Amino acid sequence: MPKTLILCDCSGSQTIDAAGLEATTGLACSKLYTGLCTSEVQAAAEAISTGEAIICCGQEEAFFTALADEIDAPAPALLDLRDRAGWSADAAPKLPKMAALVAEASLPQGAAKTVDVMSEGICLILGSEEVAIAAAEKLKDLLTVTVLLDTPPEQVTSRAYDVVVGNLRSARGSLGQFEVRIDALRQGIPGGRGAMQFTDPRDGGLSQCDLILDLRGETPLFPAPEKREGYVLADPGSIPAVADTILEASQLVGTFEKPLYVKAEPLLCAHSRASQTGCSRCLDACPTGAITPNGDHVSIDPMICAGCGACSSLCPSGAISYDAPAPDILFRRVQTLAKVYLEAGGSQPRLLVVDDHGSEMIRLSARFGDGLPANVIPLEVDALNTFGHAEMVAALAAGFADVSVLLAPKTDREVMQAQADLAGALAGSSIALIDTMDPDALSGMLFEGTDNQPIAVPVRPMGTRRQVTRTATKALNPDQALIALPEGAPYGAVLVDTDSCTLCLSCISLCPSGALGDNPDLPQLRFQEDACLQCGLCANVCPEDAITYEPRMNLENTALEQVVLNEEEPFACVECGTLFGVKSTIDKITEKLAGNHGMFQNPEAIRMIQMCDDCRVNAQFHSKNNPFAAGDRPAPRTTEDYLSKRRDH
Repeated sequence: MPKTLILCDCSGSQTIDAAGLEATTGLACSKLYTGLCTSEVQAAAEAISTGEAIICCGQEEAFFTALADEIDAPAPALLDLRDRAGWSADAAPKLPKMAALVAEASLPQGAAKTVDVMSEGICLILGSEEVAIAAAEKLKDLLTVTVLLDTPPEQVTSRAYDVVVGNLRSARGSLGQFEVRIDALRQGIPGGRGAMQFTDPRDGGLSQCDLILDLRGETPLFPAPEKREGYVLADPGSIPAVADTILEASQLVGTFEKPLYVKAEPLLCAHSRASQTGCSRCLDACPTGAITPNGDHVSIDPMICAGCGACSSLCPSGAISYDAPAPDILFRRVQTLAKVYLEAGGSQPRLLVVDDHGSEMIRLSARFGDGLPANVIPLEVDALNTFGHAEMVAALAAGFADVSVLLAPKTDREVMQAQADLAGALAGSSIALIDTMDPDALSGMLFEGTDNQPIAVPVRPMGTRRQVTRTATKALNPDQALIALPEGAPYGAVLVDTDSCTLCLSCISLCPSGALGDNPDLPQLRFQEDACLQCGLCANVCPEDAITYEPRMNLENTALEQVVLNEEEPFACVECGTLFGVKSTIDKITEKLAGNHGMFQNPEAIRMIQMCDDCRVNAQFHSKNNPFAAGDRPAPRTTEDYLSKRRDH
């Protein structure tokens, strides 16, 4: 049964063209209600009971969900048209934008991948005696508490929690699976009169806990502590902050769903080969330390990963991709917004990328300010850093005149700026990064508009992020063959100093993408630019330091073909004429060894240098001092030989 849009003008505060929406989206529309959450709640209940309703109101999600529970119906889909389109100071028609938002919301979404994490409430509290003991007193009835102090406490009488003394050496893990190591560990001895007695100190104490409440006021135990689930941190000097963390810690008991944010393909990883380090983009950017080297590739701890998405945007090979949702779903959302907006009669669409923080700013701007212009289409993503250069360029190629990203407090600004610079170079236009916490300022910036014009003939490619980037860039730059890119870009050429290169071909065996290759019949170094990741492995392994890089996007078809970077004349075996090796190398070896080495004092030995493998072995076997010669094979001994020897004695 097809979905039905249930429309409400929110007490007449917005204008909705029901007939136009039905014509442009192909979805049936209800009559235009005015108070679905108040006076017309019965109509809302009837619509929800069908199981096919899309309620076009995002504000009253809790109300409509509760209503569905009350009538024993599945929770309805909800779509916010009012804040993102209806409430706006722009007098231009809102139909194209509303149609685009409806179409994007109707796309199938990938199923979320999660894993269950269990916490039994075993809590370790760190801090001074005054603060930590006070926190333990409040949590003792809710959690299993252990307090770690630097020095023995003056007076602790409660047995509702444990107190230990020691120095915290290290901590690792996340909610439900923390592991701590403690030096000079002293455990309390129950019983006795006076101050609590403790065991003798010992180093290397190992313990597990489900959560850590850190009230030390010192350097956090983990990078990006706000993203480490189960690690609750507060300034001990702030009473409200300590109270908030105590409340938060008290809730961390039970079974929780941990999203699995990224997907890894280790065989595609260009991190390392033969103990030589290449690409380290994801390692350098990961804020939580969830990514670590693991041989030739990297390893991701899904329990520590906070889903910021920076690794997905930075990975040049696709070895790491965001999986909540997958990249192809995000590409399809962007392209659908542009396509439907233009088909509905809109012009010069502009894309505004936000996360949940940005969506709240849009709601505030719509309710108390000017809202969004009619041609600014918001796209909410789970993590802003997942919207990298590939998505930005794809949006411009799909028909958007410009792309703006509203930064949030948790956004990795350095990564986002690098991605925006790369996309700007590829597209030939700037990508705006809006950094404001003021909804009115946001609205003002967007209403100022730009002079950017969208592409005349939009293209909407699908495929890997590299494939989409190349196709979109080519459409945006029809008259350019070569585009210079910022340093560190994952696209570019390998440049070889032919005077230094000896064609040892060590770079070929380590190239993770196959961009470098050889010719089995001739001494050649070949290169396919489109496949090059600019990972650095070939430059690091080159013994002559003959390799450098040029970050660029080559839009010519030659980038898809193998070209020869260096070649030399092969050497012909002096015995059979078979081509092998490089003539200059054989000549150089001959010149260095002839008469200068004890093994190459005669013409026969020197001549072997100039032979192919088969002829060299054959010549050695038949030489006067054959190293393979072992004399005649001794006759096998028989039983009679042993018996005769015994009789002789």
